[in-house]
Amino acid sequence: MMQRSYTLDGHNHEVSRTLAGQARELRRLIPEVYDRFSQLSAASMADGVLDSATKELIALAIAVNSQCDGCISAHARKAARAGVDRQAVAEMLGVTIMMGGGPGTVYAPRALAAFDEFSAT
Repeated sequence: MMQRSYTLDGHNHEVSRTLAGQARELRRLIPEVYDRFSQLSAASMADGVLDSATKELIALAIAVNSQCDGCISAHARKAARAGVDRQAVAEMLGVTIMMGGGPGTVYAPRALAAFDEFSAT
């Protein structure tokens, strides 16, 4: 069994549920924007020269540097589903800390905890 450095308390699942609930009304008001964003996301994350797992690592790195908990939850979940290895996440987070400085040392552990949480489900 792999050691986890953070308690898996369901926080990231709750972040995902809360944001989905909050977005429903806005999605109802501007459905075309949400539909087009969904199309952009699907096209951007599709396998190409880079596979979807690599693209999820990139998205997770950007989420950490953007300090976006919702984005961290979403891309940690998708990285776990894409079969990304925990060590790959950790190494990517090391680069993210190097590029983002001090705030990365706060948000990178959040990203690892989110990945661990979604990997466990």
